[in-house]
Amino acid sequence: MNNMHHHIVRADFILAAPFLITLFLYLFSVFHSNSRYKIWPFSRVILFSLGIFCAVGSVSGPIAEGAHSNFTLHMVGHLLLGMLSPLLISLSFPITLLLRTLPKKRARMLSAFLKSRFSHFFTHPVVATLLNVGGLWLLYTTNLYHMMHEHVLLHIFIHAHVFIAGYLFTISMIYIDPVSHRFSYLYRTIVLIFALAGHGILSKYIYAHPPHGVPVHKAELGGMIMYYGGDIIDALLIFLLCLQWFNSTKPKKRPEAHYA
Repeated sequence: MNNMHHHIVRADFILAAPFLITLFLYLFSVFHSNSRYKIWPFSRVILFSLGIFCAVGSVSGPIAEGAHSNFTLHMVGHLLLGMLSPLLISLSFPITLLLRTLPKKRARMLSAFLKSRFSHFFTHPVVATLLNVGGLWLLYTTNLYHMMHEHVLLHIFIHAHVFIAGYLFTISMIYIDPVSHRFSYLYRTIVLIFALAGHGILSKYIYAHPPHGVPVHKAELGGMIMYYGGDIIDALLIFLLCLQWFNSTKPKKRPEAHYA
């Protein structure tokens, strides 16, 4: 038992460390950028910090420790890691900051990568949805959920996948940072509707069919948290997409004519 606890603590540290390092790099980039360009909005620093804290809180500390034996806490962690954290981080313009901070040569390399077929493939709305929602279906309708508590590497991989897939899904739906390949608002809205339906149906499936090893009452509560908690975060995503769509339809102001 002590050996298993030791592995859990080690896995939590491995998962939390990259987020904390990224927070340090973001703050350093802000400091560096402010010394050369226009002051970086403080609101973005707050959003990024909150996003990192949500992620760290889901993979280490009381929630993560309890999630190994409590499916309800596991689902709270899922919402923080796979939905809320990616949304907050994407709203902090991390790629824009990186492009502003990197030396010109490195910035061009990053820009070229963002325009590459590889980047295009993984940020395609349909691919990102399959990775995100499809991955969750695979996790909760097979033995993967039970297995991830028995194997440390699988535990780390699944948590990393949940965050990365959640982030790719978020940035494929709402364009915050520079995007070289844009899909129409209508197309993204249709994909988002299917994604929300897939997430909602899965939460109801979990309610009725608990994952292997999960007590019925815990699965019911976890399914409700996934359903209603997911709806709240999804509502923010829908609002942002609709706001961007509305703003894109506004007629551009013409410069006022000046008469002598």
